[in-house]
Amino acid sequence: MPQPLDDERRALSAFGTRVRELRRELGLSQEDLADRANLHRTYVGSIERGERNVALLNIHRLAKALGVTARDLL
Repeated sequence: MPQPLDDERRALSAFGTRVRELRRELGLSQEDLADRANLHRTYVGSIERGERNVALLNIHRLAKALGVTARDLL
């Protein structure tokens, strides 16, 4: 049976992968996305690498910047 931390890491990684996929589909750099979402570029990078547990308001900012709903990121 998977350990809870393994499940959490997979969730963070899947979220980051989705953000990266959508960003690339739009032809945006991490810096472009960060500017649109009013976040720091290094923060966006750490999200994409699955290193951050992203706050709900930041999920909303990312979704808006990517032209999708928060649900689309989850």
